[in-house]
Amino acid sequence: MAHRIQTTVVGSYPVPDWLRAYPTRGALVDAMMVVLKTQELAGLDLLADGELSRFDVSHPETNGMIDYFVRPMAGIDADLSRAQLDAFRREAGMAFRTQPAGVVAGPIDEGTLNLPADFALARPLTDRPLKFTLTSPYMLAKTLVDEHYGDFRSMLLAVADVLARQVADIDAAVVQIDEANLPGSPEDGPIAAEAINRILDAVKGERAVHVCFGNYGGQTIQQGEWAALLDFINRLHVNHVVLEFARRGYDELAGFKDIRDDIQLGVGVIDIKDNAVETPDQVASRIQAACEAVGENRIRYVHPDCGFWMLPRPVADAKMLNLVKGRDLFYRTP
Repeated sequence: MAHRIQTTVVGSYPVPDWLRAYPTRGALVDAMMVVLKTQELAGLDLLADGELSRFDVSHPETNGMIDYFVRPMAGIDADLSRAQLDAFRREAGMAFRTQPAGVVAGPIDEGTLNLPADFALARPLTDRPLKFTLTSPYMLAKTLVDEHYGDFRSMLLAVADVLARQVADIDAAVVQIDEANLPGSPEDGPIAAEAINRILDAVKGERAVHVCFGNYGGQTIQQGEWAALLDFINRLHVNHVVLEFARRGYDELAGFKDIRDDIQLGVGVIDIKDNAVETPDQVASRIQAACEAVGENRIRYVHPDCGFWMLPRPVADAKMLNLVKGRDLFYRTP
């Protein structure tokens, strides 16, 4: 079969109102079915469960992207003193958080974290290929105050080892690790890649890493350039990378010709920091620009820049529909 660019989402979906009001297991399953069916009807090739199992009214700041993972881990204490809060607020790049996710008081272990159960809940709800997403150990470690290990790398690798044991029992078509903090500190690329690779090496299916410059309230969190992250990407034991471009434009994409030949690209063609819904023509032209920059065969997926969780549901749904229509238009246009 000739190469054909696939469509997918990055992961998160707006939390339905009824799940916010009535967060029971039954309501969660209903919400996940709605998210998956909406993606099926839009025609997406690779689906995600919307990360709805991670929503908790107690930590809406990052929609469970942080707290959901670290709070259940053994060795991490969620009760914080004022001195610990002050120490965290002096850390660079953490302005999107008002407080750390926890304090590392002892050896980090799995505790009650159970990511395989999350995937098992979603898997029966669709017969389509399904991805599973989790937050990068680097991003998680940056939200912690270390009072046990004494150096960041040791704490980071301990988090990575926990997540590696978890994904080893997840039989998803794609496992995607999300990293939205490193772009602000590209000098940490080598240790971030070392930690992420421990997880990727445990993945059974296709291995992906999503890299973006952050999104909170429609705002970019990290400043930087893609060129500074190419070495990091080249170090990853990955099949494809999922990258933010719709908001930034495509001028930087040509630099990705220099990454390893075996790494395919996922290119963002939907701007999730804007409620305006892209037309199929706009999506098709963005795909064309990406193909001209790196070659069509290098592009594995097109998708939104980041997750949809901060958008209104009708906007997210319309963006998914036009993503597929735009991809199809790209192939129909001479």
